Parts: sequence; C-alpha cells; structure tokens
Amino acid sequence: MTLHSDFPTSVAAVRQALADAGFGVLTEIDVTATLKAKLDQDIEPYLILGACNPPLAHRALEVDRSIGLLLPCNVVVRAQGSATLVEILDPITMVQVTGRQELGPVARDAAQRLDAALASLRT
Repeated sequence: MTLHSDFPTSVAAVRQALADAGFGVLTEIDVTATLKAKLDQDIEPYLILGACNPPLAHRALEVDRSIGLLLPCNVVVRAQGSATLVEILDPITMVQVTGRQELGPVARDAAQRLDAALASLRT
C-alpha cells in the first residue's frame, strides 16, 4: 500500500493501525541505519517492524512450537520518493511453509486483522 505522507508520519500511522488491530511492535529494525553503520551504504528510510498479537501467537504455538521461526509478522515501511510504502507478509505463509493445516484459522484471523490495519490507513 502507498501512503501519501512523509516517512515519520507514515510510521506513526502504521504503528497506530497495528495497535488498533491488536498488534504490538516487538522489534524494529532500522535497515537504513544498519546498512550505513555496517557497510557505509545509504538507502532510503526503511524499517522492518515485527508485529505480534499475543493471543494469536499463543494459538499458533499451541499447534506447532517451531512456528516461532515465522513470528512475528513482518511489516516493512519504506520511503519511495515523496510517498511511503507499507508491505505486510501474508500470515497464510505459516500454513504454506509448515504444511500444518490446523494453523489455517490462526493465519486467517491474523490476515483479517492485518488487512483491517492496512484498510484503516486508506482513510
């Protein structure tokens, strides 16, 4: 999704949309700062937010303890010119990667909540 606001405003809006959908941000990777510090390379503002909904994570872990390898839900927020792009990995990937169909309800619930978060950014 493309947001027509500056990067800091967009990041704040994404954080709020995730919170409103029941997700907390457990991790934040500032890719821009990391690449600059480690490789002396400059790229556009680029963050990876690790979003987690604890009840959904618990449900998934009850099915498969190894699901932690696919958690949290990664949300990328990156500048593109004067706009900001927001990308969220589809939670259905959990089902596809693991082959555990019993994760389907959890993945669909997470996908609906994340879709709602994205939709709220459109308003």
